[in-house]
Amino acid sequence: MNGKGATKLIYPGLAGFYDTWRDIAYTLLRVCIGYILFMHGWVKLTGAGLTGVGGYMAKQGLVPGTAFAGAAIFLETVGAVCLLVGLFTRFFAAALAVEIGIAFLVVHMSRGFSASKGGFEYVLLLGVVLFCIAIRGGGPYSVDRAIGKEL
Repeated sequence: MNGKGATKLIYPGLAGFYDTWRDIAYTLLRVCIGYILFMHGWVKLTGAGLTGVGGYMAKQGLVPGTAFAGAAIFLETVGAVCLLVGLFTRFFAAALAVEIGIAFLVVHMSRGFSASKGGFEYVLLLGVVLFCIAIRGGGPYSVDRAIGKEL
């Protein structure tokens, strides 16, 4: 990264620290997003369940509600665990980004920016992070890397 136009560190002594932690920081991000999404899906699964979530989705115009609910619950549990461990990372990150994009458009956009008012602030962040993970993949600390295959 010392090519033309590259920035220089104000404190060059930090270069080793940044290099050492770059992959660990990315893994931490992937694991945290996977955990957050898993907990989101777990609440759907153990709380309202397929029928309750399906009813809510149908009220939002996502018909058939049960099919959308099943997809959301699957992605936010199984897909989130795969994201957490870095298995089929690109596929599940992309699929979750699409799901979050649907939630953005159907539920949150009309409520404005603020998450405290049901707005899109939080889902925008999740969607962008998931898109970035889909582009980068599992990273060096992932099952994808361990098996030597990814999409």
